[in-house]
Amino acid sequence: MTDKCTGYDSAPTMPRRRLLQRFGMGLGGLALADLLCDEAASAATGGTLSKLHHAPKAKRIICLFQSGAPSQIDLFDHKPLLNEKHGEQLPDEVRNGQRLTGMSGNQSSIPLAGSPFKFAQHGESGLSLSELLPHTAMVADELCVVRSMYTEAINHGPGTTFMQTGSQFPGRPSMGAWLDYGLGSENSDLPAFVVMNTKGKGGQPLVSRFWGSGFLPSRHQGVRFRSGSDPVLYLNNPAGLDSAGKRNMLDALRKLHELQIEKNSSPEIETRIAQHELSFRMQSSIPEATDLSKEPDHIFEQYGKDSKTPGTYAANCVLARRLAERGVRFIQLYHQGWDQHGNLAGGIRNQCGQTDQPSAALIQDLKQRDLLKDTLVIWGGEFGRTNYCQGKLTAKSFGRDHHPRCFSIWMAGGGIKGGTTYGTTDPYGYNVVENPVHIHDLHATILNLMGIDHERLTFRYQGRRFRLTDVHGEVVSDVLT
Repeated sequence: MTDKCTGYDSAPTMPRRRLLQRFGMGLGGLALADLLCDEAASAATGGTLSKLHHAPKAKRIICLFQSGAPSQIDLFDHKPLLNEKHGEQLPDEVRNGQRLTGMSGNQSSIPLAGSPFKFAQHGESGLSLSELLPHTAMVADELCVVRSMYTEAINHGPGTTFMQTGSQFPGRPSMGAWLDYGLGSENSDLPAFVVMNTKGKGGQPLVSRFWGSGFLPSRHQGVRFRSGSDPVLYLNNPAGLDSAGKRNMLDALRKLHELQIEKNSSPEIETRIAQHELSFRMQSSIPEATDLSKEPDHIFEQYGKDSKTPGTYAANCVLARRLAERGVRFIQLYHQGWDQHGNLAGGIRNQCGQTDQPSAALIQDLKQRDLLKDTLVIWGGEFGRTNYCQGKLTAKSFGRDHHPRCFSIWMAGGGIKGGTTYGTTDPYGYNVVENPVHIHDLHATILNLMGIDHERLTFRYQGRRFRLTDVHGEVVSDVLT
């Protein structure tokens, strides 16, 4: 029977359906179809959790991932001692035998490098920020800067994989996939997990495993939005096929899938049915959600001149807000180019020029729409940068190598204490000395804000129950309201 539900029928319902279709001139079948449609719509939007573990403080997440690892020393974690000792050697007692990357490990000299940028306090909280972040400074009282993040990963691939999936090794589900699996979607016409990359940016490669579903059913993987007339690949109908023809095709395809389920019930078959139906609904919902032409001029002024150019970080921030308004659960923005091994002063200034205003505007925009209170915004990269110079230190140029032992991120909205800092690093900016926050702790905190106990959202695979935080992680309660 032709209907528009997403098709999560299980094998035992099939014979019953045929029986009811034969009974009472098919009226029983009509009633069952309506019932199944309601059940299927619920299955399409609902997650595996029958109820939340506790009251959530956030309903959705916007993750602004700065790929390449921004230098915390030049943005968030001011270290005057480095300027005093600029050019001196990194003390052995500070390094404490830590391995360095192959890019700087063989240097005969490891000179300390102070930041060339001035820091100042901002907002009623007095949050200390670099001069490179004048727009972020305007929302200082909304931010919680965590200065004591740390990780085991020292290279970009494992580092980004760790931050996104809770493991350095490929194959685990990403954060967005876990949330989709646990909570489902608030909007059955849009994907629960959307990914956007800044167009035309070079840097460390961004690969699909960062937003993949791993061993979870494939319907939980992120849907990548691209700039241009076709935000989602292969969504539009090919030439010669209209919406009515597409509907007929999907109905016929669904019947074939149901016949296959009768013989061999499979989650992947059910996933294919659901994804085909979602793509059909998205043919009308995606163009509306991604159409920025209806945004007023003052919004583009708020996010900056680049916001009118599709695919820029600024335009993606505007789109992230539109998706948040429409109930998308997890929105992931990637911005490459933060890997400043050389010419740090010029490179990081350029990066901040592209991201500072849009990031701050997103906070302001969400707040003025009363969305910030239940939207968690996260800004950060995969690890930090060294306090010493990679290569030769000159008066005009220097670079910083990878540094996993401490780095900074910020969070805002959705249950986060604004205008605060958490954690402390030593005066050299090399080690965490107070309130360390591991990636697993960050993930546990994120899930907690969404109403989930990170130890209880699990998936059985290869004989054990996996979770985003593996067997680690503690909620950082001090950063929560």
